[in-house]
Amino acid sequence: MAETNDTTNTATNNHGIRAVHDEEKGLHRTTTGVTMSPELFEKLYLTPKVPHVGDYNRRFANPTALGFVGFVISTFTFSIVLMGWGGAQPAKGLSPVVGIFFFVGPVLLIFAMVFEWIMGNFFPMMVMGLFAVFWLSFGVLQLPTLQLGAPYASSTDPTGFASPEFNAVIALYLIVWGFALFTFFIFTCKINTVFALIFLLGGGALLFVVAMLGWYMCFIIMAGEMRITLNLPVGDLSHFWPRTDVELAAAEHHRD
Repeated sequence: MAETNDTTNTATNNHGIRAVHDEEKGLHRTTTGVTMSPELFEKLYLTPKVPHVGDYNRRFANPTALGFVGFVISTFTFSIVLMGWGGAQPAKGLSPVVGIFFFVGPVLLIFAMVFEWIMGNFFPMMVMGLFAVFWLSFGVLQLPTLQLGAPYASSTDPTGFASPEFNAVIALYLIVWGFALFTFFIFTCKINTVFALIFLLGGGALLFVVAMLGWYMCFIIMAGEMRITLNLPVGDLSHFWPRTDVELAAAEHHRD
């Protein structure tokens, strides 16, 4: 029995030593013995590595790429219509593709938001929720049957959509969204450059660049989850900040 106990103690000690060494290297050992650095975690989930209760990141598929697909399809469609590709006339509205703003983007983003919440990924949950309600509200503006411009209608502009007053209200609405996006941009500076640029850029041709960056980030996440080795850069910014894989109380104590 003594020999068995010694063997058990040795195994326990070895496991403890490995855990200490992994912690010193900034690695996080799962129950299967697989390690994931904070940088890789942030690359796959677009959120800093923080302590979680449970093992949801191992039990559920990564929903981040799903939300990105919804965001990118909506953004790509909007941007290329604004740029007039294929003879598109954005001045006449986006009603032919309004389904994208109601179903493709928001549905995928809402599903992703719920599962980011279940997995305890705070920042991606906020991002998915933000863009879900944006595309839903933007889709409402494109429905001619609602006659939203009727109060501003005139004999020369029966829909009211071309009136300065109507467009001033829309401009104020977009300015508020600009403040929201800039707030989120500040926090993306803890993750990576690609993600930060998505929030920093916007409008017209720049929105097309945003969509391209979104596809790029989505491709990297999907490749990582499909175990395809790619060394595509994302401009990791996490190493410029203090470690996040600590409890809030410990982080507060360290700040003091």
